[in-house]
Amino acid sequence: MYDIVGIIGLIIIGIIIILVIRLLLVLIPAAIVAFVVWFLTGNLWWTGIAFLVIAALSILKKL
Repeated sequence: MYDIVGIIGLIIIGIIIILVIRLLLVLIPAAIVAFVVWFLTGNLWWTGIAFLVIAALSILKKL
């Protein structure tokens, strides 16, 4: 009984890790754009807006 629960738990943890890694790979372009905006303007408000816009476009593109 504990073997089955352990295997199911490991599968769920593995799926979560894979999804997190895929999400991070999708957000890399947004992070780069946000860094460039921050470097050029020094304004965290515009940096946050740039990150959110590029992240939303990247996620919508993947759907």
